Amino acid sequence: MNDYHVSVLLKEAVELLQVKKNSKYIDATLGGGGHTKAILLRDGLVLGIDLDQEALDFISKNQESKIKDQALILAQGNFKDITKIAHLNGFNKVDGIIYDLGVSSRQIDSEERGFSYLKDGPLDMRMDKSSPVKASDLVNVLTKGELYEIFSRLGQERRARAVSDRIVRTRGVKAIQTTGKLIEVIKEAYGLKSKTLSPFVKAAISKRTFQALRMALNGELENLRESLPQAVDLLEKGGRIVVITFHSLEDRIVKHSFLEFEKNQLGIVITKKPVLPSQAEIGSNRRSASAKLRVFEKLT
Repeated sequence: MNDYHVSVLLKEAVELLQVKKNSKYIDATLGGGGHTKAILLRDGLVLGIDLDQEALDFISKNQESKIKDQALILAQGNFKDITKIAHLNGFNKVDGIIYDLGVSSRQIDSEERGFSYLKDGPLDMRMDKSSPVKASDLVNVLTKGELYEIFSRLGQERRARAVSDRIVRTRGVKAIQTTGKLIEVIKEAYGLKSKTLSPFVKAAISKRTFQALRMALNGELENLRESLPQAVDLLEKGGRIVVITFHSLEDRIVKHSFLEFEKNQLGIVITKKPVLPSQAEIGSNRRSASAKLRVFEKLT
């Protein structure tokens, strides 16, 4: 599985999920299947959901025997529709649901997907490649004010106004269609004159803008808000939701949602403080550094 994606907080997530033999679990963000594989090894039954057909195709090849035995069912879809997807696949009540909200390593490392600021490729960023709208459409169509709102709110970009202004000026001459061109525009907004940038500098100036575009394009925060209440309803008594976030706004939604569920006496928050990756994990996988894991258990 590691060739596709390295799952963050894998051991902690699966232990906190408390997998029981022959019980049903939903992996709402299948990706490279690391969490699903760990659940299957504990004899759990899994419904794996992903928007990205490439992820589903990868798992189909790597877990063929589990699919044949019906220990694993795959479904293409958005976890904002988790109730509908679960019911269609016979997972009306489950003992656990896991969300890993990070972008998979395969998506980041594939230049044609357009998620990476380190590789030049089409400015795409679609989780679902059948979706008609790409990141380049947002960049070339939205107003300066709309772009500023995205970059400042979702990316917490300090130079959101300068980046938005430079995008609008640039696209007035020629549409921005590639990740490389967008980085050039960001570089100009930052006032950098160097023709070439080190990966460190590229990351420092670009990651917030790229992250904001990806989150806006794929409706990530809205989807999470819609999905979590449905997830609670799908749980059996004693079932758990485990969520791994990589962004402060995502983590805030999870934290507040879990506290609201607790306030409504649906269950308890297991993680009073989020579980963080160890220094050893961060050392071996730098993409894990911003991860936070939270757990809620249903008691009614």
